[in-house]
Order: sequence, then C-alpha cells, then structure tokens
Amino acid sequence: MTAVKIRSVALPAEHGGWGFLLEPILLGLLVAPSLAGLWLAVGVGGMFLTRQPLKITLADRRRGRRFARTAAAERFVLAYGAVSLLGFAAAVLAAGPAILLPMALGLPFMVVQLAYDFANRSRAALPELAGPLALASVGSSIALAGGWMFNPALALWALLAARALPSVLYVRARLRLEHGKPTAKVPPLIAQGAGILAALALWADGLAPLLASAGLLALLMRAALGLYHRVPTPAKAIGFREIAFGLLVVALVALGFAWGL
Repeated sequence: MTAVKIRSVALPAEHGGWGFLLEPILLGLLVAPSLAGLWLAVGVGGMFLTRQPLKITLADRRRGRRFARTAAAERFVLAYGAVSLLGFAAAVLAAGPAILLPMALGLPFMVVQLAYDFANRSRAALPELAGPLALASVGSSIALAGGWMFNPALALWALLAARALPSVLYVRARLRLEHGKPTAKVPPLIAQGAGILAALALWADGLAPLLASAGLLALLMRAALGLYHRVPTPAKAIGFREIAFGLLVVALVALGFAWGL
C-alpha cells in the first residue's frame, strides 16, 4: 500500500475538521491548563482520528467485500481506539468522571454526524453543523478538568459554538458562490450576528470576556466581505483561512480571560 493510500485511510480529508478539533482543545488548555486536560485532549484526538478508518471499515463491510484498504482501516481503528481509551481513562483517573459531562451532553450531535457519515451524506448541512457543535463541548470538559466550575465551563462551549456554527454556514455559502451556484447570503450574517449577541450576553453575565465578542465581530466582517465582495479563491485556501480565523478567536478569548478584558 502506498503512502498516499495510507494517508487517505488514516487521516480525514476535510481540513475544516482539524480546526474544529484544535480550537476547543487549545482554548481549554490555555484558560485551564492541567495534566487531566492534556490527557483528555489525547483521548479526543484519538476519537477524532478513528472516524475516517471506521467509515471505510463499515462501508466495505456493508458492501460485503474486503479490499487492500480494509485491513489497514481496521488496524487504524484499533490503534486510534486504544489511544483514545488510554487518554480518557487517564483523564478520568486524574480528575474524576464528572469532567466528561459536557461531552456527554454533546454526544447526540456526534451521533447525528456519524449517522450521516455512514449513510454517505456527510456533506449535508445538518452533520456539518452537528460535528463542530459536538467538538465544541471538549473545551468545557477540559476546563472542568482544570478546576473550573460547571457554568463557566459551559460558557466556553457556547463561545465555541458561536464561532463554529456561523462559520459552517458561511463556508457552505461561500463555496456555492465559488462554484457559480445561487445561495442565500443573509443567513450566515444573521447567524454571525446572533453569535456576537450571545457572546455579549455571556460577558454581561460575567461568564465571558469582551474580547470574545471582538473576535466574533472580526468573523462577521470577513463573512460580509467574503459574500458581498468576493475574490475568487480555491476551496482549500478558504479552509485554511477559516482555521486561521478560528485560532484568532481562540487567542482573543484566552487573552480576554487572562487579562480580564
């Protein structure tokens, strides 16, 4: 099996997924660093990587056939699964099972994404929204592992959701425009505005820094420019820019908590 084939089995093809994985992990560890949180990140990383080879394994079994890739996919499922179990077990031993509660609350969203994956409909709007929403709960669990109380920890989930969900809508609309297809430009902007209002409400309640709203405002500006003053851009470049914008929001939120702004 060539390296290219191994990569296609072992690693997810979507660049955006990496951003939605890294953002809650980085934010959680920046605002509430702990060894338990680091172990939790290992567990989540293993779980995230398991998705691609598991999709391949189940798809091949559903066809009733085994290909060269099937055995490799099964080995990656076992390897990633072992890493994930090790990470979660170490995190729970270090900080207790209660740290997993936010992720348990996010589990239904993960189930939705996996159900669409296995039906070969992962590009539909619902799973593309559900997956990032499930991953956003990881930030809350890492914050709990670092000693945060439950309500402030859940506020991190809300902030990450306010970043992720409008961004999914924006990217979907932007890619349709790049392919010359008609699309509604207003809904992504409305969603982004709602995210800013949610962040401001959390700030007013003392659960989030004001800099979080500034980061989301930057996303609103990039969405307006990208939809109404679009410069033709390859899909891969759009994806990498979204990762950069997501890291900007994470940095501003972390700085806001650190500086009390």
